[in-house]
Amino acid sequence: MCAIERAWYRPYGWTLALLPLTGVFYTIARVRRWVLCRCYHQRQFPVPVVVVGNIAVGGTGKTPLIIALVEQLRARGYRPGVVSRGYGGSGNRQPLVVTAATTVEIAGDEAVLVVRATNCPVVICADRRRAIAELLKSGDCDLVLSDDGLQHYRMYRDMEIAVVDGARGFGNGYCLPAGPLREPVSRLRSVDAVIINGETARARTVWPDSQAIQVRPTRFRHLASGRVCSLDEWALSKTVYALAGIGNPQRFADTLTELGFSATLQTFPDHYKFRREDFQFADGAPVIVTSKDAVKCEAFVDHHIWVLEVATEVPESVLNDIEKLSDKIDYKNKVVN
Repeated sequence: MCAIERAWYRPYGWTLALLPLTGVFYTIARVRRWVLCRCYHQRQFPVPVVVVGNIAVGGTGKTPLIIALVEQLRARGYRPGVVSRGYGGSGNRQPLVVTAATTVEIAGDEAVLVVRATNCPVVICADRRRAIAELLKSGDCDLVLSDDGLQHYRMYRDMEIAVVDGARGFGNGYCLPAGPLREPVSRLRSVDAVIINGETARARTVWPDSQAIQVRPTRFRHLASGRVCSLDEWALSKTVYALAGIGNPQRFADTLTELGFSATLQTFPDHYKFRREDFQFADGAPVIVTSKDAVKCEAFVDHHIWVLEVATEVPESVLNDIEKLSDKIDYKNKVVN
């Protein structure tokens, strides 16, 4: 975590000196939302669109939730597809259909992870309206999930799910640059569901009427060979290196500690492009990475690298609310824009 992020999550960090700029940011954000909603909000789509996003910068667990939504909606008979900005990839200027063979350099880590984990239709584009149009042309889906995009107001949405990190909450509660928020906490009053990632005492007080989820570790996968072992079958040293280029790397380290590991955490910026030398440690101890980071490490895998895979259980009420969308909303005569 860099210095400015550490300050955001302290009650009286030095970033409070930036409060005048926060006032400017807040005003611009409100005007932008009003203009974009007024211009684009009636441009609907012929299938329900569900946005999974957040109001804070950094990772909150959106992508594992998207993967879980795909799997659990499929179990209910739906054919979901996913759109994403394709952050960190070079191929998002035009709509791009992502496949398991698409590289992270082109599509970004999150889109590649989703398509490999679910094998569902995935399209990236900086303009998510165009991504949805391409998805509906090229993919067999009857429901669209947007990985992030809560602030992408040009995209019409039928349901909004906001994910909040239960451990970090809203930091000091201020918008950028004095705090970590893209929009004020009051924005959560207008979303359809608030999901807290992490069942903690603090999570219960983060937001009224929220629901908690747990992103649970399930197994280890050897990156070079693909061999998997359960959490109980780990037979190597419990003294490991944990490498993480995600929004909240401390959550990853804490998970390993809870599993009984003594982990030396090496942190990198979110969406960091790993290099071979990042994994070179003299003692040869095992290296454990997240699934999101693993898709960026396949070009230089060695026998030391393992992936900690996770699973998320979506609250039943959220799945039920998504199912009700088709009943509540008349999709006849809607067009893709």
